[in-house]
Amino acid sequence: MNTEHRYPPMRTDEIPPGVQEVILPSGERALAYSTGPTNPPPTPADPAAPTAQPIPAWAKTTALLTPTVGGGIAVAAVGLSAAAPGLVAVSHVLWSTVAAIATGGIVAAAVIGRVRARITAAQRPHITQHITATGLFGRANGTINHR
Repeated sequence: MNTEHRYPPMRTDEIPPGVQEVILPSGERALAYSTGPTNPPPTPADPAAPTAQPIPAWAKTTALLTPTVGGGIAVAAVGLSAAAPGLVAVSHVLWSTVAAIATGGIVAAAVIGRVRARITAAQRPHITQHITATGLFGRANGTINHR
């Protein structure tokens, strides 16, 4: 019995990637998986020169703002270091001003209170009462004087 099957040879474009046609020691042709590339990838004959890409607007903006922001921070640091003694003096002046305002408010409240007491004391009526009673449960008699 003849079990030999003859198939027509396959074209190279029909063979899937990773598979190659091999000839066995008995002379038969067979398809086998390969461990490496069967055909090296074609190298381009003429590599194209890279084309220049346009720079995005956000990149331009960031590139322009970075030195400006950094310079502003540096100038602020130099200004604060130069102004530090003056800032300490200003804080002392502010605390002194707060203390003077508080003291002035307390003095003003005391003076206003005394002046009001004198004005109202002159206008206030003076009432005196004299009450007398005889005995523990006796009837009380008295006089009320308004001045």
